[in-house]
Amino acid sequence: MLSPSTASLLDVDVRPEKPPVVRVDAVADPVTWVSEHRDVLRGVVDEYGSALVRGLGLRDVAAVGVVFHRLAGELMTEREAFAAREDYGDGVYSSATWPSNQPMCMHHELSYRLEFPGLLLFACLTAPTSGGATGVSDSQDVLDALPTDLVERFEREGWMLTRSYNDEIGASVADAFGTDDRAAVEDYCRANGIDFAWQPDGALRTRQRRSAVVRHPVTGRRCWCNQIAFLNEWTLDPEVREYLVEVYGADGLPFNTRFGGGDPIGKDVVDTLNTVYEEHTAREPWQPGDVMLVDNIRTAHSREPFEGPRDVLVGMAEPVRTTRLDKL
Repeated sequence: MLSPSTASLLDVDVRPEKPPVVRVDAVADPVTWVSEHRDVLRGVVDEYGSALVRGLGLRDVAAVGVVFHRLAGELMTEREAFAAREDYGDGVYSSATWPSNQPMCMHHELSYRLEFPGLLLFACLTAPTSGGATGVSDSQDVLDALPTDLVERFEREGWMLTRSYNDEIGASVADAFGTDDRAAVEDYCRANGIDFAWQPDGALRTRQRRSAVVRHPVTGRRCWCNQIAFLNEWTLDPEVREYLVEVYGADGLPFNTRFGGGDPIGKDVVDTLNTVYEEHTAREPWQPGDVMLVDNIRTAHSREPFEGPRDVLVGMAEPVRTTRLDKL
């Protein structure tokens, strides 16, 4: 919890329907400001799970990179991406490539990896003319709101991600693994608990089982932390799903999720998950220069459909291992 003396250092606007917004008077040097207020900003994230900082006036990739590093230290190199990004170097990326008219529903970034980021950083250089907010949702509240029997099943079985890589939809093998060398990809899969099989046409298919509910490494509270809904076939636009099934077959979708034991996840389950997420979503439209910090275990995030150009940069930091979270 923030102490009164610490909280008074920042103007934090907290409302149920919005992420906490830290309002900053126009500053000449955002890097210096962030350096001086890093601890208190991180305190806001510890308390609320996320924080949107408004008023820094960031305008270019270089400044964003410096601010990200001041806030989080070393940034992670992305591996196992589900969609391509532009890599600006030193751990700074573009948002994932995804159709602007399609939502990216709530998820915890890279939570299908054995080691995934505990902290996400976003920075808006160009805000869309409409839509495009990065919504946030408290994973502890979501867990409490989900049907008990459904949660218990996922706690017993975990969840499974299946992927079929190609060069047309989603991330390619090179995008996901940083190489298309078969031996290197196989070594990575073996080291990271991923079952793999090369198809007769040379395509790669993988399968990995992960926990759906984990304990937060600081608070110890149980969190609904996964990408079950977002990467499931039933979250796709119906016409997109039908097209992908027709082209690649039901077993060859670029990505899909199942119960940990291998059973399909029905549309009713995915609808339930997305409905609960929507009921617990807080959102605030982006403004140019905004920065957002998100606790990637406690807080899920989404990207809403948008119109007009949208340039939001991403950094990932403070890796945590799933096996550690399972033992807490």
